[in-house]
Amino acid sequence: MKNILIISIISILIFSCSKDRGVSNTTVDCSLVPKSFITNVNPIVQGFCNTASCHATGSTNGPGQLTNYTEVFTNRVAIRAAIAAGTMPKTSTLTTAEKNSFLCWIDSGAPNN
Repeated sequence: MKNILIISIISILIFSCSKDRGVSNTTVDCSLVPKSFITNVNPIVQGFCNTASCHATGSTNGPGQLTNYTEVFTNRVAIRAAIAAGTMPKTSTLTTAEKNSFLCWIDSGAPNN
């Protein structure tokens, strides 16, 4: 019983900063999509992820805090899946251009550029 409670709590924490909008098409032609961390991805991270209610410093939501390149890079697989599924960001929606920039940046190896 104790294990079920612990698993339930962990599951709630993991999904507490997400929303379910279903799985969307994640195939993007990245040849013309801007994919710089500094120029394209970091503004998304700072504007949508690094907030008090989501993944700011000290957060335990999902992968924890997402405030800089290293934290985003380390969690890129989970982030990609959540963005592609439309479950992140929790409190708003990325534009197609923002979503494509983030996905293409990850698909291009998530360079620190």
